[in-house]
Amino acid sequence: MANRKLIRPDMNELKKELPSRSVRRKQTPPEQTNAEEFYYLKQMAAKTPMVVILVNDEELRGWIEWYDKGAIKLNRTSGPNLLIQKHVIRYMFKEEELRQQQRRTNKREAGEAER
Repeated sequence: MANRKLIRPDMNELKKELPSRSVRRKQTPPEQTNAEEFYYLKQMAAKTPMVVILVNDEELRGWIEWYDKGAIKLNRTSGPNLLIQKHVIRYMFKEEELRQQQRRTNKREAGEAER
């Protein structure tokens, strides 16, 4: 029997020849988008008058002094300042949006009365 020499290819050369499989997994979206934080900070800095509607349909007006993960502190001119748990807030919006809505309604009613 003759001695046979085993020829092994160089692995680096094989890697270069094969198309690279770059399997990129989609990254999971972050839990925190910081949108809530940005919104609160913006309203706090401007002391924007806010309307807070609670789950029991109670309406509170004031401006946000501070917030944390579970609560906001609402300062009010008429009445005591309140610490409101976020889970009892249905929604909130700027008080100016309510005024704009009332102006639009008044203009519509005035336009209908002229007809």
